[in-house]
Amino acid sequence: MKAFLLTLLLPLIATALSGLPPIGAEIPQSMLAIDSFLTLQTQTKILTLDFRGGIKERVDVNPDDPINSVRLRVVGFRLTAESPDGNIVLEQNDVDEAPKSQLRLVQRFPPKYEHINVIDVSLKIESEGGKPLVLAYKEPLVMKGSLTQYPARGDLYQLLKPVEFVDLKNPDLVIATLDKLPAKRGGL
Repeated sequence: MKAFLLTLLLPLIATALSGLPPIGAEIPQSMLAIDSFLTLQTQTKILTLDFRGGIKERVDVNPDDPINSVRLRVVGFRLTAESPDGNIVLEQNDVDEAPKSQLRLVQRFPPKYEHINVIDVSLKIESEGGKPLVLAYKEPLVMKGSLTQYPARGDLYQLLKPVEFVDLKNPDLVIATLDKLPAKRGGL
């Protein structure tokens, strides 16, 4: 019985001692990504966009390393930008079934954290008077931030690699690529 209780309490004690957020918490953060680059292959055009929006994450236990990290389930993600071609929307497809994102303590004093988000997103290009073009990702959007506290307070997150978007009717043809998304989070 003691061993069972210990396995239940260990992640809770570990997160309290490490400064990691408590298990079960839902944490919303604002996001601002100025000078993001979106390449439209069909028009051979690069758009410079200012995305605004936010992300919401739910904290889960990381069974692989419950002392130094937590898994984060993205339960909401939406960024929008205006362009001459219409509104651009970057949005989470569905709530993560399994948490793919992670917050890891990399240094105890002064505290430093590595936050990696893995998000399944779609890209919607809305034009006036026309039907919106909805594109699917080829691989998830992956962003990384180096933090001194969580949640972030104005910290910068960067894409680890560009995100390619395709039309579901022709998944081999890349229609757009999100090349750069320098997103500041929280405290905005």
